Amino acid sequence: MYAVKANPSPDLLKILFANGITHFDVASLGEVRLVAETLPDATLCFMHPVKAEEAIKEAYFEHGVRVFSLDSLEELSKIMRATGEASDLTRCVRLRVSSEHSKLSLASKFGVAPDEAKELLFAARQAADALGICFHVGSQAMTPEAYANAMERVRQAIVSAAVTVDVVDVGGGFPSAYPGMEPPALERYFETIHRAFESLPISYSAELWAEPGRALCAEYSSLIVRVERRRGNELFINDGAYGALFDAAHIGWRFPVALLREPESTVRDMPFSFYGPTCDDLDHMAGPFLLPADVQAGDYIEIGMLGAYGAALRTGFNGFGASETIVVDDEPMISLYTDLPEAAVSANVVKL
Repeated sequence: MYAVKANPSPDLLKILFANGITHFDVASLGEVRLVAETLPDATLCFMHPVKAEEAIKEAYFEHGVRVFSLDSLEELSKIMRATGEASDLTRCVRLRVSSEHSKLSLASKFGVAPDEAKELLFAARQAADALGICFHVGSQAMTPEAYANAMERVRQAIVSAAVTVDVVDVGGGFPSAYPGMEPPALERYFETIHRAFESLPISYSAELWAEPGRALCAEYSSLIVRVERRRGNELFINDGAYGALFDAAHIGWRFPVALLREPESTVRDMPFSFYGPTCDDLDHMAGPFLLPADVQAGDYIEIGMLGAYGAALRTGFNGFGASETIVVDDEPMISLYTDLPEAAVSANVVKL
């Protein structure tokens, strides 16, 4: 299932659905409504472990949601009340697992601790038509070992609770490639997961699920920005920390860049940092971003691999944020899929 939070673009949702992604991981009532309106035939899975009771009720009775995640007895009771003790649900108990192999941790906020999993799994099994176990190893997992370790936690939880499990959901965390962040081939992740799944003490009919977000949308779009000023090796551009470059500013993410100029510059590259358009000092992207040394005010720069979280995290702070979206047929600046047939993809370019 596609994790909608990574990029909720209706155009992208339609592309994914047309190419076989029919299940969607939604985390809020807003995402439930968006996908239900955009794709009436899609299957929605409400995978946020803490939900408002009215959100559960609307999702179940109005939008046909039958899959709900939880990580506490309180949430289990809430789901039961909101759905009128429904017997046609799949309840997925989220385990807390390590994020040590991932660039962004998701190990602290959600997930039942190993010593508490037995009671919750048993209670969910008693209340559920189907029982699942899910986890999230963190965003941008850089080694398949992250999933191997998490699946061992799943094994221990199943054995301890002595329950029959119908679904194992390995969550998200599947990586994309960025400058200085080149993960192994995705096939290695799939092989590791399948091998671990086959060895679990589960029934022959148990299903294996996943919730990729970044891996399905990172290559979907680029951002084109204009240089408004150059100050040494600092470029003032018209997007930044409060816009599509949140990750570049706040967690030091590097993205591929290219100077868009005709004729192309022949000057050797040098490292630059970026300042965004707002009045805040923290509107700063340290990079380094390698661009021709003669880049100057008025030039345009393509910043790639912003399909994941770029559009989703944009704000209109300080009055900035106006943009134009242009659809192009082009290959992404970096790809984990270029060895596959038909590598060219339809992508969005957001021009500020």
